[in-house]
Amino acid sequence: MRQLLLLRPEPGLSASAERARQLGLKVIACPLFRVEPVEWQAPDPANYDALLLTSANAVRFGGAQLDTLKALPVHAVGEATAEAARSAGFEVASTGTGNVADLLATLPIELQLLHLAGYDHREAAGRKIDRIIVYRSAAIDDPGIPVLDGLVVAVHSPRAAARLAELAGERHRTPIAAISEAAAEAAGPGWERIEVAEQPDDSSLLALAAMLCHTSPRQ
Repeated sequence: MRQLLLLRPEPGLSASAERARQLGLKVIACPLFRVEPVEWQAPDPANYDALLLTSANAVRFGGAQLDTLKALPVHAVGEATAEAARSAGFEVASTGTGNVADLLATLPIELQLLHLAGYDHREAAGRKIDRIIVYRSAAIDDPGIPVLDGLVVAVHSPRAAARLAELAGERHRTPIAAISEAAAEAAGPGWERIEVAEQPDDSSLLALAAMLCHTSPRQ
């Protein structure tokens, strides 16, 4: 059975590694980024109907300014983000199971949303949303990426996939499990194969990675 390389930053890395081990996988952890808070000032919550959260990191690294906004209901992308919001004392009004565009398609267009986001985020096409950056993912200069030959790599974001492509050497015997089509595209060419998870979440990604770990490397 092949080993699984996980690249996401903490605290998500440890959670993914534990889930992978519960699936019987052997894990190598090599984060490419480090999540850091940034200074921000919460706006007047009276100007908004709800918060949009697309990552649990917005809650984990948002700091004391979050308290000002806790009267606003949350629309969250993914159950992990929703659970982080609940644990922090927010009321979750809805939880999307796809990407941010899928979630926004279910919400009234007149809803005034405030998006608490990371520095590297994807714009929501066709909808005006106020956005405040509350955290960023800083690249680790020398992450110590291992020799990839024969490993399976799980990529949790397009940015991680692009960084992997920059750092990787020989890759023709290395399959990629990608969390989304965008992440798969960002990984670039030359891999043994690239497969996309059925749903853009950690559980689906690791299920796909487990399947790939049980395949034999290309000869």
